[in-house]
Amino acid sequence: MKVTIVVPVYNEVSTILRIIDSIQASPVWDYLENEIIVVDDSSTDGTREKLMGIENTNLVKVLYHEINQGKGAALRTGFDNSTGDVVLIQDADLEYDPQEYHSLLDPILKGKADVVYGSRFLGIGPHRVLFFWHYVGNKWLTTFSNVFTNINLTDMETCYKVFKKEVIESLKIKENRFGVEPEITAKVARGGWRIYEVGISYHGRDYSQGKKIGWKDGLRAFYVILKYGLLRWK
Repeated sequence: MKVTIVVPVYNEVSTILRIIDSIQASPVWDYLENEIIVVDDSSTDGTREKLMGIENTNLVKVLYHEINQGKGAALRTGFDNSTGDVVLIQDADLEYDPQEYHSLLDPILKGKADVVYGSRFLGIGPHRVLFFWHYVGNKWLTTFSNVFTNINLTDMETCYKVFKKEVIESLKIKENRFGVEPEITAKVARGGWRIYEVGISYHGRDYSQGKKIGWKDGLRAFYVILKYGLLRWK
């Protein structure tokens, strides 16, 4: 089985090479075929220059957007260029730990799941204590999404989402920015795929460390939940 790790990146000069090293140090490298696809979404802080030094080496394929479009657009580019039997999303910061790939992949490798979400709220592993209202917002968005998808996720907004190839091929991603998370969730639920959640650790960062998502993205997420859940846009 081949696993593609898609890494959307925008202005992560201090972490991009560290996360690639961390991905390549994951234990799954020992028993699965892998490829890493990094999609640079027109970074301006030196990230692009660092990626140019490693592109197309050590199983790392780097793709570039000339205009900043957002996480959803970067994921769309990564998905379109993936060749794996399974596709895993990895953010370019250090909030999520590639050492936990084995847990994320296990339900798929055992033939139980088509999609796996890594949940920050299932109580597994260490979690950095950060923003109360972000926690509440994530809970509200997940609950609101569940109302329209009729599934019982605990963490819809998680970065860690893993898909079998046929699921990726069925998804036609429209959202360009952070609205991609509820869009994917609505379309996966609508497709009737077998979805599992596994607990993960979470090493969150604050805005001084480069965190980008804000309240406007939360409002957009509510709209996207209605758009693809209630109105059932394709």
